[in-house]
Amino acid sequence: MQDTRVDDMLLEMIQPKLKEIEEKFSKGENLDQQDLNTLLLKSQYNHINHLDDKMNEVTASVVGLEGKFERLSADFQIHKAEIDGKFEKLSADFQTHKVEIEAKFQGLEGKFEKHQIGMDRKLDKLQADIKISIEKSHNANMRWGLGLVLLLVAALKLSDLLF
Repeated sequence: MQDTRVDDMLLEMIQPKLKEIEEKFSKGENLDQQDLNTLLLKSQYNHINHLDDKMNEVTASVVGLEGKFERLSADFQIHKAEIDGKFEKLSADFQTHKVEIEAKFQGLEGKFEKHQIGMDRKLDKLQADIKISIEKSHNANMRWGLGLVLLLVAALKLSDLLF
C-alpha cells in the first residue's frame, strides 16, 4: 500500500520529537509521559504499516488465486464438452454392447431350451427303457419262479406216485 500524504505529514511532525527522545534516552535521562506517547504513536504507526503490507500480500495472493480459479474454470468449461462427449459415447457403447449381450443371451436361452427338450426326450426314453428292463426282469423272474414251483409240484407228485 502506498504511503499517503497524511502518513508522510504525520511522520514529519513526530520526527523531531523522536530525535529528542532518542538523545534523552542515550544520555540516560528519564522520559516523560509525552515522550512515551510519542514512542507509542510511532510504534503503532509501524505496526499499522506492517499490517497494511501483510494485507497487501494477502490481497495480491487472493487476486492471484482468483485468476487461477478463473483459468481453471475456463479450462473446465473447455474440457466439459469433451468429457460430456466421452460420457455420451461411453453410454452409447454401453447400450450397443447391452443389446449385443441381450441378443447373445437370448440365443443361448434358445440353445438351452433346445438342449433341454432334447435332454427331456432322452430322459423320457431312458425312463421307458428302464421300465421295460424292469418289466422284462420281473417277467423272467416270474417265469423262473413258476417253473420252479411246477417242477417242485411235479417232483412231489412223482414221488407220491412212486412211494
